[in-house]
This record gives sequence, C-alpha cells and structure tokens, in this order.
Amino acid sequence: MEAPKNKVFQICSSGRSPWFRPDGSTAKAYMIGVAGGSGSGKTSVSERILKNLNVPWVVIISMDSFYNVLSPEQSVLAHKNMFDFDHPSAYDYDLLYDCLCKLKNGKSIELPKYNFSKHNREDTTTSIYGANVIIFEGIFALYSEKIRNLMDLKIFVDTDADIRLARRLQRDIVERGRDVQGILDQYTRYVKPSYDDHVQPTVKYADVIIPRGLENTVAIDLITKHVQRQLNEKEFNLRFDLIRKADDKHIPEDVVVLPGSNQIRGIHTILRDKTTPRDEFVFYAERLSKLIVECALGLLPCTKTQVETPVGVMYDGVALTSKLCGVSVLRAGGTFEEGLRKVCLDVKIGKLLIQTDPATAEPQLHYCKLPTDIKKSHVLLMDATIGTGAAGLMAIRVLLDHEVPEENIIFLTYLSTPVGLNVIKKAFPKVKMVTSMVDPVLSKEKLWIEPGIGNFGDRYFGTEF
Repeated sequence: MEAPKNKVFQICSSGRSPWFRPDGSTAKAYMIGVAGGSGSGKTSVSERILKNLNVPWVVIISMDSFYNVLSPEQSVLAHKNMFDFDHPSAYDYDLLYDCLCKLKNGKSIELPKYNFSKHNREDTTTSIYGANVIIFEGIFALYSEKIRNLMDLKIFVDTDADIRLARRLQRDIVERGRDVQGILDQYTRYVKPSYDDHVQPTVKYADVIIPRGLENTVAIDLITKHVQRQLNEKEFNLRFDLIRKADDKHIPEDVVVLPGSNQIRGIHTILRDKTTPRDEFVFYAERLSKLIVECALGLLPCTKTQVETPVGVMYDGVALTSKLCGVSVLRAGGTFEEGLRKVCLDVKIGKLLIQTDPATAEPQLHYCKLPTDIKKSHVLLMDATIGTGAAGLMAIRVLLDHEVPEENIIFLTYLSTPVGLNVIKKAFPKVKMVTSMVDPVLSKEKLWIEPGIGNFGDRYFGTEF
C-alpha cells in the first residue's frame, strides 16, 4: 500500500494573483501530474518542484486522499493486511476527477481525509481554494485518461526496484512499527504485481521521465524552468488592461445610485474633506453605510405575509424569503460592517483580504473566510470604492467559486466610477450594485478616482501616514 501522506501543502504568503481574464472568464490553473511506484520519491520530487517554483498558491494533492470507503467485509480484510490498496479499483476516481476539475477552474473543494488506521474517511475535510499551480501525485496519477486530460505536464518518477523496496522497509518499520516479514509478504502479494501490471505501463503517457527521483536535480530544475515559462506566458496586467479597454462614460441602467439629496451631498462633503477629523469621518461613514445597506435591502426577494397588530387588527406586510449575509473586502470594505450590523440583526459576515501588489498594481487575494451556508444566501458584498473594478471582479469570482448564484450578489460601495461599474456589469450582468455616488474620472496614470475620497480604509481605521 502506498504511504499514508494525506498532505496538502499551500504557499500563499505572496497572495493569490487574478485567476480570471478581463472579460470575467476563468483562467485555468496549471496542473502537473507526478506518477511512479511506491517509494519512488514522488512526494519528494513534488515538494522540490513546489519549492523551486517560488510562486504563490501552489497546492500538492495526494491521491491517497481518495481511497474508496470500504465495506464492513473489506474493512476486516484491510485490518488483516489482506486488502489490495495498490489496485486501481481501490480509488474513488469520480470524486477525484470532480475535485481536480474544480481546482483547475479556480473553484473551492473539500478534500477528504483518509484515516489509515481505521481504513475509512474522516468526518472532517480540508478546504482548499484557488491554486495557481496544482501538483497531483500518486501511484496511479497517470492511470485515468480523463484525469490525464486535465494535466498540463505529466511526470513519471522512475526509481530502481531495490531502492523502492528499501525505502518501503525503512518507512514501515520506523513509522508504522511493522515487522519485516509482514512488509515483504504485502510487497510480494500486492505492491510488486500492481507496479508491473498497472503502474509501470503508465510511463508511456509521461511527458517527462525522471530517473533516480529526487537525486536527479538537473531534471527537476529543467522541469521547474519549463513550468515557470508557461506561467509567465499567461500573465497580464489586469488593472491597466481593464481601464485601457473600457471607454464607457455612462452609468449602467440597473446600477442603483442613491438620490443626490442634500443629505447625501453633505455627508460626501465631510468625507471628502481631507481636514475632517477621524472621529467625524467614522461617524459619517457609518451613517452613509446604513443608508446604502437600507437601499440594498429593497432589492432582496420577499413575499406577502400577514401579522396581527397589538390592537388585534391584521396587517398586510412582507417578509424576506432568503437568508442574508455580508462579505467585506478588507480593509476598506470593513467600514461597512458596523452599519450592516445596525440595520440587520445577527447577520453573518465573511471576509476577503484583497490588496494591490505595489510592484505590479495587480489585485491579490490573501485571505478568504466565508459563512458556511453562503451558497444558500443573498450576499451583500461590501467595498469602499470601485475604481477599475479589478478587485470587485476578483471578489465576485470568489463568491461564484463558492457556489453563490450570481443573481444573489448585491455589491455595495460608497464611491465608484463609470469604468469600474461597466467592467463589473459586463462580466457579471446579474450582479446588482448600489453606490452612493459616481465620480466621473479615473486617472489612467495612477488609477485614482477624481475628485475622489482618498484611502477610505486608512482614514477610517486611523492608519494613514
């Protein structure tokens, strides 16, 4: 039986780059398949590739996470070391294919956890979302044609049989406390025949064969450089590309803009004044956020209902027909949270941390924490401003990847531009949008809104320099 890894490695310290194109369509993740016999060094090679790539959001998925759930009879055999875990039929290929498809398309998955002592899946899973590169490793990584078709690069790690057996002996004795005779019996009964009949024949599907596994640093370095070159060819400057292609000056018809009353203009005058003290800024920001949230609530679906008043008379009213939650795009979107809580009792709020890379001016996702029942809810997506619309596109894409229906998203913002509004509406026409005001100019050089409102998050939280 292959080593029990159940490991998922994620590198995300630099943030997640945009995984969609300017039209809002998904840019697929790069997938590498790594196959080879038990003890060949597949995991070590995968980890070395991950380390050498030095790009954010790379995940390693082990095929060991996808063993089939055993029947009671099979479980008895497994505990006696008489069940063949090294046969292709031991794996749940339907679940494996579904998870890899979702990951490749930038969607979230729940990775199963397999308990090798119980020979069963755990009740808990590991949530994985958003990968630039997926490294999928396992003895049968290249066995299924439909899974091979998902891969951009297929690798077979070819290691001498004696070395593989020696590694297996050392691992099982040290890590599992098993005796030598039992290991050899299992090897001759299941592992070696499976390699000869099922694993080794998949070498013909490999694009690259790595002899000697991790020791072959030259081959691993060449593979890494090839993958880096492929990733570089997919890059584009999203924010500047959006503003260059967007020439719309009008406001989309279905965008809701708060009425230009003296109250709204007065609040904006205070918020835009660079001399406004922080305590006043916070007060009027929260006051404006409540007005925007109240306007958005009028876009939610409702049904007619009757209630009895305290004087015993029936009143014909309405009631919401959907759950409601909020998602703030940090940090600036967090300024909406207090206003939302004052309008909606006990509302759940998720958070997305999307920040601009100072070197490239591109949005990057650093953190994602959403309510567990978000796909069954209407979502108030909150950000302070919409300039180019790049961060908004990313935030909406995150919600869609978590199975939130597009028509259930209502985007709330204090200030926006025609460019940003049109970019988002063209990509996601079913998303509703509410803003308190629209400024006409977006600087093509610095991407600042003019006349603008400044860095809303810094001014609100008192972190401006």
